[in-house]
Amino acid sequence: MYEHFFQCPYCWEEISMLLDVSVTRQTYIEDCEVCCNPIELTLEFSDSELVGFSANDIEQ
Repeated sequence: MYEHFFQCPYCWEEISMLLDVSVTRQTYIEDCEVCCNPIELTLEFSDSELVGFSANDIEQ
């Protein structure tokens, strides 16, 4: 698991999330732990290192 910090696209609070490095490319929806709004997360790992990450509101 890989811990990553980012800002919620709704409330701008910093969030910590554990990411699974065993799946190299992932896109899924996760609720913000502060404001509970849904965030679309897209991430990519290469050799167990995070090489791409985005956190977007689902209304875009």
